[in-house]
Amino acid sequence: MTALDEPGRTARSMWAYFEPVHTVTYLHPRARAAYEAVGLRGYWRGYFAGRAAPLGAAEAAPVIAAFFNFAPPMVARALPAVWRLATPQEALRARLTGAVQALAELTYELPESHLVEAADLLERAAAAAQTAGRVLGAANAALPAGEYPLARLWQAATTLREHRGDGHVAALVAAGLDPVETLTGRVALDGSPPQYLLGRGWSEEQWHAARERLTERGWLTGDGAATEHARAEFQAIEDATDRAAAHPWQALGAHDTDRLRELLEPIARSGHTLLPEGSPLGLPALPG
Repeated sequence: MTALDEPGRTARSMWAYFEPVHTVTYLHPRARAAYEAVGLRGYWRGYFAGRAAPLGAAEAAPVIAAFFNFAPPMVARALPAVWRLATPQEALRARLTGAVQALAELTYELPESHLVEAADLLERAAAAAQTAGRVLGAANAALPAGEYPLARLWQAATTLREHRGDGHVAALVAAGLDPVETLTGRVALDGSPPQYLLGRGWSEEQWHAARERLTERGWLTGDGAATEHARAEFQAIEDATDRAAAHPWQALGAHDTDRLRELLEPIARSGHTLLPEGSPLGLPALPG
């Protein structure tokens, strides 16, 4: 396994604190209600419309590529049909409204000054994100800044999240993994439930075919367990992802990054309480 340098370790640490801020848009009832209010009924309509909306009225093909781990037919069932229910602009307003309402419930005990300072620092980090080659990161970075602290905080977290995700996809592609192989490897490596894979539209036949391919390449044993080779390869992918996500924190500086970590900690812990057992979504573990 490769050893991360300090920028990579910092990037991984900060991911654990800003990811739960973003993820309220998928997990909180307020977020789902906001999508439903503009006609996007059903979880996956809101998910695909809200996440794809920064790209404009996209067809399925670029979203399949950018989101990476969803089976193409699952994406094609949602796009472009969702744009007949809500425009990208309406979806963007709904996702921000729902996220802000969700965060308001999670942060009501925190003083306004806490939220303003956190938003200021996270926006500075997001503004330093290098978006060349990162489609979702760039599309979110180009959106107007939020007017209020929680809107600013959520939008900055979302830009950083998609920026990191774009880098992760690049690392997976460089490692020679396709989407279903990636999910199959994660099920074997982490003991994740099969819903982690099947919930993204892949069939059991595709799952078993991916297991066979990974077994032939020495990533899985005959009974489907991850090999040491697979563990080393997945660790190298995570390390590459962290290194590619480091620049915002280098630009923010060690002192302000430490302060931001402190400010995000209670928000991130509240965000973790929203994750239902067996969810196909995952959150990085917080220290302590």
